Amino acid sequence: MELNGSQIVLESLKEEGVKIAFGYPGGAIMNVYDEIYKQKDHFRHILTRHEQAAVHAADGYARSSGEVGVTIVTSGPGFTNAVTGLATAYTDSIPLVVISGQVPLSVIGTDAFQEIDAVGISRPCTKHNYLVKDINDLAPTIKEAFYLAKSGRPGPVHIDIPKDITAQMGEFFYPKEVKLETYKPTYKGSAKQIKKAIEAIKSAKKPLLYLGGGIVLSNASEALREFIQKSAIPAVETLMARGVCGADNPYLLGMVGMHGNYASNMAMSEADLIIALGSRFDDRVTGRVAEFAKHAKVIHVDIDPSSIGKIIDIDYPIVGDLKYVLEQMNHLIDENFDSGRYQSWRDLLQRYNEVHPLSYEDSQEVIKPQWVIEKVGEMVGDEAIISTDVGQHQMWTAQFYPFDRARQLITSGGLGTMGFGFPAALGAKVANPDKVVINFTGDGSILMNIQELMTAVEEQIPVINIILNNNYLGMVRQWQTFFYDKRYSETDLSMQPDFVKLCESFGAIGYRVETKEAFEEALNDAIAQKRVAMIDVKVSRLENVLPMVPSGGSLYNMLLEYKEQR
Repeated sequence: MELNGSQIVLESLKEEGVKIAFGYPGGAIMNVYDEIYKQKDHFRHILTRHEQAAVHAADGYARSSGEVGVTIVTSGPGFTNAVTGLATAYTDSIPLVVISGQVPLSVIGTDAFQEIDAVGISRPCTKHNYLVKDINDLAPTIKEAFYLAKSGRPGPVHIDIPKDITAQMGEFFYPKEVKLETYKPTYKGSAKQIKKAIEAIKSAKKPLLYLGGGIVLSNASEALREFIQKSAIPAVETLMARGVCGADNPYLLGMVGMHGNYASNMAMSEADLIIALGSRFDDRVTGRVAEFAKHAKVIHVDIDPSSIGKIIDIDYPIVGDLKYVLEQMNHLIDENFDSGRYQSWRDLLQRYNEVHPLSYEDSQEVIKPQWVIEKVGEMVGDEAIISTDVGQHQMWTAQFYPFDRARQLITSGGLGTMGFGFPAALGAKVANPDKVVINFTGDGSILMNIQELMTAVEEQIPVINIILNNNYLGMVRQWQTFFYDKRYSETDLSMQPDFVKLCESFGAIGYRVETKEAFEEALNDAIAQKRVAMIDVKVSRLENVLPMVPSGGSLYNMLLEYKEQR
């Protein structure tokens, strides 16, 4: 049947099972938005108040659901506003399809109004991108984009559509499958390599599971837990893997890396075999590369062959999807496997945890941010999805919240995007309407996308924002304290809006909290109200995130406390 380009876009999205998109209209994409209007009874569009927020919302939808998130924006500044969201998703391998309008084909290259080289700009921060020049290519391009976004190592895909293409008539035919000769992801790992890895595990005396976000993306958490139970190998999680083991897993040491706990970082430093699953040896985890796990052989399992050996030399490379590879490994860890061989190793790590546990000094005079996070964990625990912005609050959340399942934490890991948390929480709530969704944020981060209060109120998306308000850009202030002799350059945020009045002006609920009792009352009320809420919690101003590995330092050289320099 013949349809115009805008109808083809909507019909293609329906073929992919897309029921919701986030976006912001404009001139070059207006034809598509006209079609969205005509089909509003069959297709939900959420109007965010900024294009960056639209991509973050689609990102939060994708991270929490495992489905592909969709964003629609216009050309020029509409697209450039979306680039931060694309880069955020690209760094964390999140499946998105971002559709942008473009000026008509006849004026591309003439510096037309709101023209920008969107494909050129998005190339470094997308898995793939397209400029559609022929109406007959539109449906196959959308099919291919969704296939690329969710297959292999996931990632965002960008489709740029000139305005005249969205108006032209063409025959609509949606392909049933995609065949790309140069793109064939490997899902099942080499049986020979897996057997070698299992033999290395059996020979090791101090093995350690190093768990990355790939476990979440491949839905491999169940297979991972089976492997841990059978092998009794201790495990550490990266920021992106929080929850994959379960909060009460006796073999989980905690988070590893710059703000990982003592036992986790020492385990990585003293292990004789590292089993890296879906992790990319990020600099925030490795610290000084020359000192990283220098006594260990390394097994690395990843679906992206370009990630293997990129930073660390690998002894046992395995290319494949983690779920399949772990299932293969589980078959080789039989009932006769002697898990007791690692008991002395586990005992040593337990002593490390006892000597330097993850802790903080609580107070009755002032609310500590760690206390807030622990209290939320006690009150809602596994019933909530938690998003964060970026800064001290993000690290405290990763350290102190009892994450019990994959896809429970929604956070910007690789790019570290302030302003991510609130719109991502909106997307997560839309994908999980029966879950309580809470965004931990800071007084700096929340202002980055504060306009999305209007989106949340209008669309009735009851997300709870908890501002850990210390009147600072906290993480930058911490670095200035530790390494810049307390020269607090442009980090003091003493001048702030009244967040309660600000919320009320948008039609949301605001709470100002200065005591522990008031916080519990506010959170209970916010949950019961089922409305958009913001709890402004006045916390200790100079609290630091500890432990801390200084940038470029070795994992085993952690700062466990702050000492005044003399």
